[in-house]
Amino acid sequence: MVRTLALALLTALWFLPLVSHADEASPGFTSRLFDGQSLTGWHVTGCEAGVENGLLVIKDGNGLVRADHRYRDFVLELSFKPRRAEKYDSGIYFRCELPPEGKPWPDQYQINLKQGDEGNLIGFEDARSQGLIKPGEWNKLQLRVSGDSAEMKINGQAAWKTSGITPREGYIAIQVEVPGGGQFEFKDISITELGYKSLFNGQDLTGWQGAGQDAAACWSVSDGLLICDGKKGPWLRSAEQYDDFNVRFAYKLKQGGNSGMFIRVPEAGTHHGENAGIEVQLLDDAAERYAHLKPYQYSGSLYAIVPADPRVARPAGEWNTMEIDCRGTQYRVIHNGVTVIQADATTTPELAQRITKGFLGLQNHSEAVWFRDLRIGPSMQAAQQ
Repeated sequence: MVRTLALALLTALWFLPLVSHADEASPGFTSRLFDGQSLTGWHVTGCEAGVENGLLVIKDGNGLVRADHRYRDFVLELSFKPRRAEKYDSGIYFRCELPPEGKPWPDQYQINLKQGDEGNLIGFEDARSQGLIKPGEWNKLQLRVSGDSAEMKINGQAAWKTSGITPREGYIAIQVEVPGGGQFEFKDISITELGYKSLFNGQDLTGWQGAGQDAAACWSVSDGLLICDGKKGPWLRSAEQYDDFNVRFAYKLKQGGNSGMFIRVPEAGTHHGENAGIEVQLLDDAAERYAHLKPYQYSGSLYAIVPADPRVARPAGEWNTMEIDCRGTQYRVIHNGVTVIQADATTTPELAQRITKGFLGLQNHSEAVWFRDLRIGPSMQAAQQ
């Protein structure tokens, strides 16, 4: 009985968000990149990977397992163990781009997991260490990247520190190189996004308010999730207003579900027409009743303005990730790791009519919707020249 209760508790803890509020000692937002249950939030290309007994397992092929989001400054933590006793090889990429055409892996930057070079940064002579790896055991890496600097801890001990990391942002990914000995297991993968702050504490509606009436009419918090039950009631409005930002979150819809994220809306929530904000659509695109919508009505679209292309919504009941980046009249939407909107007022004049500072909002469209991992940070886009 004790073992059963302990297992149930550990399972429940997987789904509670790891939130670190911004403060002087530990700024940023911390979340799990791998939930121990599925590869939701990851893209697998050119290889085979899966989940076994709560572990992310690299099985076959030459390819990449990359996280949905791009990251700027962060602290990445993970534990790894090769399945082979010797002649093993893999790697962890950070601030990387997608692989060049015809190649399985990005050009840079790679933390080596090759036997004898575990934890070292390829191409940087001052980013090497020895004697910190425990052969045949789980080993923990902590990589901190800030500005042009990177530093590594291996099993809690300082390993190296270097500079010259020139790209300011990029993907995090696991190199898959099974023909070269790359069958690996990974666990406890988490990331702290430096410069971000939580928009939802996982316990109550602090930081949000019902627009025009009590939020409790249709909004609640359960098991670390922010939930709209679809009953009659208000949309949820942020306590603060924002101008340029990068907001990230995960959402889940039921079959036929419909919701939206309001960005830069006035207090009344207006998101259509001149001097209004914008709605980014959240929809179960595959539902039969939505088969004949206009292109700008599908998930990820700037509603009634710019259609999402391509459409990459996951099936109803699965978690989706979304990132909305605003800087002036530039808008970028990344849906499940794919850029589906890249627009500005020069390509879409209507965007010049929309306000560039306002509230965030979560829509109640009379459909159940679940949110988690809501956080906000600086815009990732460069200023217009």
